[in-house]
Amino acid sequence: MDIEKIIADVLAKLKIDNSLKAAFLSDPVGTLEKKLGIDLPDEQINEIIKGIKAKLGEGGIAGILAKIKSLFGK
Repeated sequence: MDIEKIIADVLAKLKIDNSLKAAFLSDPVGTLEKKLGIDLPDEQINEIIKGIKAKLGEGGIAGILAKIKSLFGK
């Protein structure tokens, strides 16, 4: 099982579908299992959820600050 590939695939879907992203943020396990058809043991699902949330966070404040710094060559 390639956890990183699953994370990348789910992220691609979440980035193009805001309603799916909202569903994931409110019910990650339910969204992965019911809407995306990913049925894995709890520890693997939790690892996938952590990875997705971490990647989604890259576009948050830290991502914005990095973009601003790049504008000023820092």
